[in-house]
Amino acid sequence: MTAAEGILWQALRANRLCGLHFRRQQIISGFVVDFYCHNAKLVIEVDGPVHERQREYDRERDLILAGSRLRVMRFDNSEIEVRLPAVLSQIARMALEPLVPEQR
Repeated sequence: MTAAEGILWQALRANRLCGLHFRRQQIISGFVVDFYCHNAKLVIEVDGPVHERQREYDRERDLILAGSRLRVMRFDNSEIEVRLPAVLSQIARMALEPLVPEQR
């Protein structure tokens, strides 16, 4: 876990954010996601410098996860380290937003 992931995990673990249960390093559709809230169908990814070189891979991965009806949020390490309260607010807002029913 990177330093930024550790900071975010301390804020998410043990249902600390609005009572939401997040898992760390969850395997979904063959990918390991940084954090996952099953009830909200929400994936949180924390991106460090390596992600600058793999933007296309990350885009494809996000599309596959979205195809599984998951929502993906990405934050840079610096966002976590500098603006943690704002990041947590964004995560809570998205997690508590009702899911759109599946179209038939």
